Amino acid sequence: MKALNCILLIDDNVDDNYYHTIIIQEANAAYHVRTATTGEKALEYLLEGKECPDQFPFPNLVFLDINMPGMNGFEFLEKVKEIKLLDSGKSIIVVMLTSSLNPVDKKMVKDFFSGEVKAFKNKPLTTEMLADVIEKFF
Repeated sequence: MKALNCILLIDDNVDDNYYHTIIIQEANAAYHVRTATTGEKALEYLLEGKECPDQFPFPNLVFLDINMPGMNGFEFLEKVKEIKLLDSGKSIIVVMLTSSLNPVDKKMVKDFFSGEVKAFKNKPLTTEMLADVIEKFF
């Protein structure tokens, strides 16, 4: 499996972040794994990365949860679109990684965020799922 420079996990569930980090590290899929427990913290991380790329490596891949307190995954994507963060010339693949089985969520991604979100996956992240995403998009 190709190793990416950085994978960013955006999920309010610290246990999921911990488990997904282990999956990524054991697969040697990224040199850096970063986590953010809120959409706001993820935005801060991405903005800091523009200023200090050594401390905040810009992610190649983002796994984004939908249901989070404060700024949820959809609100995060709205803000990213608003400030044109994904138009910075750096390629970021965003994958929704969620426990949601609600078909409305998949429709929302398809109708409003198809340019930003490349795949919709259900938790938990597996080695096979990670390998599939990396093979497909990198």
